Amino acid sequence: MVPTVRHPTRDARVLGLPELSGVGRTLVMGVVNVTPDSFSDGGEWFEPSAAVAHGLELLGEGADILDVGGESTRPGSVRVPQDQELARVLPVIEQLAARGAVVSVDTTRAAVAERAVAAGARVVNDVSGGLADPEMGRAVAESGAAYVAMHWRGHADVMDDRQEYDDVVADVRDELASRMAALHDDGVRPEQLILDPGLGFAKAGVLNWPLLAHLDALHQLGRPVLVGASRKRFLGHLLADPAGHPAPPRARDDATAAISALSAVAGAWCVRVHTVRASADAVKVAAAWAAASDGSRVGSPGTAPHSAPEALTSTVALTTESWTAGEQGMPTWQDSGARTDDGGRPR
Repeated sequence: MVPTVRHPTRDARVLGLPELSGVGRTLVMGVVNVTPDSFSDGGEWFEPSAAVAHGLELLGEGADILDVGGESTRPGSVRVPQDQELARVLPVIEQLAARGAVVSVDTTRAAVAERAVAAGARVVNDVSGGLADPEMGRAVAESGAAYVAMHWRGHADVMDDRQEYDDVVADVRDELASRMAALHDDGVRPEQLILDPGLGFAKAGVLNWPLLAHLDALHQLGRPVLVGASRKRFLGHLLADPAGHPAPPRARDDATAAISALSAVAGAWCVRVHTVRASADAVKVAAAWAAASDGSRVGSPGTAPHSAPEALTSTVALTTESWTAGEQGMPTWQDSGARTDDGGRPR
């Protein structure tokens, strides 16, 4: 059994997901791409039967939610017609929901969201946060489904040209706050909302790390946070070989699991991943770690709790100051011009 420590935003009530609200740990969302051109697994699960089988496999590995998408949002991708997107996702959603899975639909279109919810989806995962389709807020409000609103500055063909920030953490937080207000005006209830910082979307590689390191800034908005770092380009560049060639997508899965653990410790509501088992284990480790850190350290009977040695405390403080000051050749996250790659190649 996984020990639990309450977190105010991670464990907040999410409308439409009573069994996944307040469970005391970070959830795991498994990706089911029903596309021929997604960056890491395009075409593998393109047939409905293969996509359903893959979804069931992810459930067996510990996925709490299955995110079904029929349109790639990788940089430079071209949009597919709405009827084609519907033909891809609806049969898969229907069959997975019939098997008892909690299903999310990954779409920016209100009409697709409405049809998907009618087919059994309980979450709408919109990478545009309602900006791509002005009808999305109304559709989500009427459906009562949970809604993931991601930070977004434009479609895949233009987003890499829109990655200038004064302060990436503050700017993303404030732009998400604006989306929350607009969605509220459309009738979306606060309890429906989940926020996503949009790693890799209009964010060059170095800009993704401060967002991960400062999830607490997003928690200030009072709603659960979803982290989608799986296999993205900034991990490929981090893991580049000595010649500077980025690690291929599947070689980024171990790093993805590490981010799942760290995000869980930081209070993420959910991590969205392509391979589930390692991240499902990682969030359990994070929950046990947090539970052990919550109270006094356990020692022999009658012994007093210990505090961190002064030398260790000083080392941690020095390391933090060095990062902020940009020492040792590290870029400061406040400087959006300090970029080393082109971002996150999402979905």
